[in-house]
Amino acid sequence: MNPCRNLITALGALVLFQAVAYGAAPGGGKSYRWVDKNGVVHIGDSVPPEYASQGRAELNAQGVPMRQMPRQLSPAEEALARQDEAEAAKRRQRDSSLLSTYTRVQDIEQLRDERLTLIDGQLEIARASIGATAQRLAGLSGRMRNFSPYSTAPTARRLPDQLAEEVIRALKEQRSLEEILASREAEKNEVRAQFDADIARYRELNASPASR
Repeated sequence: MNPCRNLITALGALVLFQAVAYGAAPGGGKSYRWVDKNGVVHIGDSVPPEYASQGRAELNAQGVPMRQMPRQLSPAEEALARQDEAEAAKRRQRDSSLLSTYTRVQDIEQLRDERLTLIDGQLEIARASIGATAQRLAGLSGRMRNFSPYSTAPTARRLPDQLAEEVIRALKEQRSLEEILASREAEKNEVRAQFDADIARYRELNASPASR
């Protein structure tokens, strides 16, 4: 058998094997690589319609991937991706604000202490108001004991409407003040937690080589 013919045949087989292995499409066009529902990898000049929404790779004539086309996301996945992107953007904006606003940790601590002092003043006012309202209610309670049905005297008169209304207003005021007090205490905890997080993040950013 002619050795040259054997060499030509072997080279032809090698070229054919490479074309199949790398997915070269007939005629030298583009081809695609995708995975079916069973996990089997396929290469062809077109993607079946049932896999059109799945991830796939576009190959050139030599079977080399040119670009990756990710699978189509579901509406829920798209919403989650948008949410993650928005949160990441907020974090980047917050990091930029921290680095541009403060020059040292002590600056953040000073602002934190000023905010907490302001809230503490509001808490003291609320507590004092609650105490004054409690004293007024105690006085009203003493007056109410002179009237029926709070008095045991058989000749006790009916509780006057004006006194009853005054008690109701004092109770509403007390409830409102207690809600304000609870709100300010929650605000104080939130402010402290936010500033603690800012201090930790500021230190982290300044410790990172990328922030220098």
